[in-house]
Amino acid sequence: MSTPSAVLKPPRWKSWRAHLHPLPYVLLLPTVFFVYLFTINPTFRVLRDSQIYYHPNLPARPKMTDLGLPGVPEEVRTLRGPHNVGLAYFRAFLDPSTRIGARFWRVMKNTLLYVVTTVPVSMLLAFIFAVLLNRTVRGIGWARMAFFYPTMLPMVSAATIWLFFFTPEYGLWNLMLEKFGYTGPQNWVINPKLALWSLVIVAIWKNAGYFMIFYLAGLQNLPTDVYEAAELDGAGWWSQMFRITLPLLHRTTLFVSVIAIIGAFQTIDHALVLTRELVTGEADLLLYEIYWQRFENADYGLANALTVTMIAILLVLTMLNFLISERNNA
Repeated sequence: MSTPSAVLKPPRWKSWRAHLHPLPYVLLLPTVFFVYLFTINPTFRVLRDSQIYYHPNLPARPKMTDLGLPGVPEEVRTLRGPHNVGLAYFRAFLDPSTRIGARFWRVMKNTLLYVVTTVPVSMLLAFIFAVLLNRTVRGIGWARMAFFYPTMLPMVSAATIWLFFFTPEYGLWNLMLEKFGYTGPQNWVINPKLALWSLVIVAIWKNAGYFMIFYLAGLQNLPTDVYEAAELDGAGWWSQMFRITLPLLHRTTLFVSVIAIIGAFQTIDHALVLTRELVTGEADLLLYEIYWQRFENADYGLANALTVTMIAILLVLTMLNFLISERNNA
């Protein structure tokens, strides 16, 4: 008498256990631990602390000026110690009539202007540099090193160099502008109308060479047979550039744009060197505002709320970048 096939099959849990190899999971444990320690845990702590209000007259904050958090009763704002205020900071951000909201929108305006100028210009210059340097001629290695050299400098060092360039009387930047008919020396770093543009200039000078490396690597990996076929069909240089090169560099452009946007929002080094003395706030960027609220003003709750806002903005911009890019290439 034959035994049914269902009886001959081992239980499902034994089959799953036979295919389970614990070694890969054990090897992943150190990575999971460090990701939790330095990414997941700080993220949840920032989310939690963004709902905490600290009294402005604590001994650690003698220079603090109470910004008057709206929606929080006066009796809570006068109590010692931290207090949970829920989403009060985020509600204040949405209301430009409050002091917190007015300061937030001024910082966001500066940051948006900084991002929409530095990112496209840096990427455009990087692509132009890569096209110019993508050739095999004598001395091309020195030319590539010259364009890449600003990237090797720390941002603080680059800002210090440009601080000398922006000096009113003998700075090279003002001397160069005078050659083009611009008269009258300007102290860019303390001029409210020019301070933000000084940060933009330094960032473009610093980042264009870095982004150039990615475009240069992408150009050198493009298939040559496509260009040979295009030349046989009579396609000119401009036609090859816009119909072949740029579409094939789509992934490179996407990657460069993501790291450029994230890097622009993380700008603080040269702001601390160049525009720290500008107290009117016309050049304050988002990360600089987080630093100032956390370490200078000791407003931990506001700094955490700004951090959560920056993370959310970066997440949205990155996702939109991917969605738009994928839709255009669908």
